[in-house]
Amino acid sequence: MKRINSAPGTIGPVGPYSQAVVSGNLVFTAGQIPALDSLAEQPASFADQVRQTFSNLEAILKEAGSSLSHIVKVNAYLTDPALLEEFNLVYREILGHAPPARTTVCVQLWGVSLEIDCIAELVS
Repeated sequence: MKRINSAPGTIGPVGPYSQAVVSGNLVFTAGQIPALDSLAEQPASFADQVRQTFSNLEAILKEAGSSLSHIVKVNAYLTDPALLEEFNLVYREILGHAPPARTTVCVQLWGVSLEIDCIAELVS
């Protein structure tokens, strides 16, 4: 088992967890938020927040030996059901080539509009 504690270009974990764990042929990521250089710094628009969150996931997947195109499952957490349509537009832009399985729920988060985690296969 391989653990990714802090991928280059992302802020590190804010608690006692790994950003990703590689087990067998799969990469399991921790939830990522739209943070830029710090937790307090986020893109202004929700669409750009979704893009930044996927950019953070992409950096972690790359460090683990995978990529966005190898994602098989996504869990998305939004704070407002009214954000779903815009989320779907950006999601389609990023993963529309062959969308993975996905669960999307609305929850209360601390200071962010969304959080995303995923499971991906390693690049062969």
